Amino acid sequence: MQILMTKAARERLGDRLAAIAPAIDVITALSAETFERDGRPIAVEDIDPEVVWLSLDSWTSGLLGPLFGRIMKTPAPRWTQIMAAGIDNPMFRTIMEKGVRITKSSAQATPIAEYVVAHALSLQLPILEQAALQARREWKHTPYRELARTRWVLVGFGNIGHEIAKRIKPFGVDLTVVRRNPAPDPLADRVIGLPQLASVIPDADVVVLACALNDETRGMCDAAFFQVLKPGAILINIGRGGLVDEEALQAGLARDQPAHAVLDVFATEPLPTDSWFWDHPKVRVSAHTSNSGDGNLARGDELFLENLRRYLAREPMLNEADPSEVGLHLPERA
Repeated sequence: MQILMTKAARERLGDRLAAIAPAIDVITALSAETFERDGRPIAVEDIDPEVVWLSLDSWTSGLLGPLFGRIMKTPAPRWTQIMAAGIDNPMFRTIMEKGVRITKSSAQATPIAEYVVAHALSLQLPILEQAALQARREWKHTPYRELARTRWVLVGFGNIGHEIAKRIKPFGVDLTVVRRNPAPDPLADRVIGLPQLASVIPDADVVVLACALNDETRGMCDAAFFQVLKPGAILINIGRGGLVDEEALQAGLARDQPAHAVLDVFATEPLPTDSWFWDHPKVRVSAHTSNSGDGNLARGDELFLENLRRYLAREPMLNEADPSEVGLHLPERA
């Protein structure tokens, strides 16, 4: 079996890859037209991988394009492990149209969850107020609402949603999870479907958007959403910019519905320099970077190795995407 990956990924895995698949034929990408086998150049026409690993370093090194090109130009690919948690990029639909299985990454769930919790806590606790008092050398008490008395609504409960819930539930928050599957979950106080979202946000102190962008969720945070949102609430979006009607959000902020918006994703990225978001006093802007923890590479390596083991053993792989996630309805594999 031939597998294609970056040279950096091959060097990181070392003997661990051989331990899982001793007979594997590893091809490494160095550039768009330069590939190696065991450190020696290999002709492009000899590359026909069954497995392609689109690792995180393929994105940062600029090798994502060449690896994607190999998927599309060769007949053999059957599975690719990607570096992304979401597959709304048209590239992934193109891959799945070819009949290639995709497994998504959960590596970024940890830093994204930390991002959400850090911003929420910093907005609920009077940290900035205390800093201002310190600057003025003013001794004054700063009462605040305890976290255990707050209500959270978490829209989306995949890997990222679970990691967020694991971090906030120990504070004692009341958590409502919104997802397609209505089955109860021990991390949630209640689980509802998206049609019931409007019934819970009037009481929500924090609303976190951690769901995929699709026809059902696009523009879900519209004028009607913000009209019923609890005044003083915090909105955090680490999903996709298209989940939010940005004009409706601007109008809502003027009414304190929400009082604060923490936005890591936007309808247009990079965010234009003349966007109103940059200077709005109630908005925190970050450049789609909530996923930028320093442990992503190692977690991604572990996930790939485990899924490779499962693939070879014909066991269900972790985080496998369903074709319906990209709008496809393909026949089931034999």
